[in-house]
Amino acid sequence: MKAQDWIKRLELQAHPEGGYYKETYRCNESLTPVNLPQRFEQSHCFSTAIYYLLEAPQFSAFHRIKQDEVWHFYHGSTLTIHVININGKYLKLKLGNNPKQGCSFQHVIQAGDWFAASVDDPTGFSLVGCTVAPGFEFTDFELAKRNQLIELFPKHHQIIKQLTR
Repeated sequence: MKAQDWIKRLELQAHPEGGYYKETYRCNESLTPVNLPQRFEQSHCFSTAIYYLLEAPQFSAFHRIKQDEVWHFYHGSTLTIHVININGKYLKLKLGNNPKQGCSFQHVIQAGDWFAASVDDPTGFSLVGCTVAPGFEFTDFELAKRNQLIELFPKHHQIIKQLTR
């Protein structure tokens, strides 16, 4: 199946960071702000999950969220997750099904780390899943501003220019 077939079959919609998504799970139980770390100002369900599809040459622009996010590989090309952690270290994580090429079926992005993603095959796509706990809310999402991110991490200006809008 091609990317557009998956988009239609899974009823995916455009995501603000790039690519397409559909929420597939939102826990019915939630935690109040008093039971969450101070960075959370509203109640959150225990966990959420989405399908996420990225088709080259699209990219998922640098962004961060307030909670850990687990990425799961499902189908298509290897995906590179580009991470600039809170200490300023750049990490290149390969998400895919070929361990001989350094790929893993899952990767965890730590809360507060800046991250972006790109499809390794310039004519391919990647179908993945993302699980977030406590559950994702768009108020937890911050899309990077190119100049501000370069100011914070000048030694990573090349990749920041490439993966911001």
